[in-house]
Amino acid sequence: MSTFLPTELSGSAEKLIRGRHASRAFRPEPVPEETMRRIFSLAGAAPSNSNAQPWQVEVVSGAARRRLADALRSAHAEGRTSVDFPYSEEMYAPVHQTRRAAFGAELYGALGIGPDDHPARAAYDAESLGFYGAPHAAFLFVHGDGDARLAADVGAYMQTLLLAMTAYGVDSCPQGLLSFYADTVRTELGVTGGKLLVGISFGYADEAAPVNRVRTERAPIEATTAFHA
Repeated sequence: MSTFLPTELSGSAEKLIRGRHASRAFRPEPVPEETMRRIFSLAGAAPSNSNAQPWQVEVVSGAARRRLADALRSAHAEGRTSVDFPYSEEMYAPVHQTRRAAFGAELYGALGIGPDDHPARAAYDAESLGFYGAPHAAFLFVHGDGDARLAADVGAYMQTLLLAMTAYGVDSCPQGLLSFYADTVRTELGVTGGKLLVGISFGYADEAAPVNRVRTERAPIEATTAFHA
């Protein structure tokens, strides 16, 4: 019976975690159905409080994906937002705003969009409602009345899902903007319950796209973590 040495296990886990990154341009070929089933089955191993598993996942592909993309673009153009979890730019502390600004500068720079070109930025946001060209999207709904506590469980599921996708060679991008049109998603998919937390576009990245060369930095451990003894 073979076993991992601690260094081997550590290296394998670190490669997987650090190898995951958001892709914002995809090739059109779909992920095989069997691969998708394996990915979402693996994601179901995510932890949750008392094993409640308060998530419901809706995956769209093919014609359903195209119809939903059209509906999202229409809702965006008409200003029909519907947000289940409140969002505000003011919810970020100054240090977090600084990190977001640095990321935005790098992202839009890779797209050739200037810092003051607000129409171009808005157009790119609207375009992203087509899932960056990804052939699939998954929508994560939170079920129950616990709001933040239950959303934390679904957040754990999301991270597990993203890592499962990476393990199977599938690229992804969590998109907060997709959750701004929760009623549109519910209507198009016939969903009757739950609160929409996030949408995730996924497929195979277009490695030739400049935007997919953007790699974000992470804060040093000293800035985010304290060890007490």
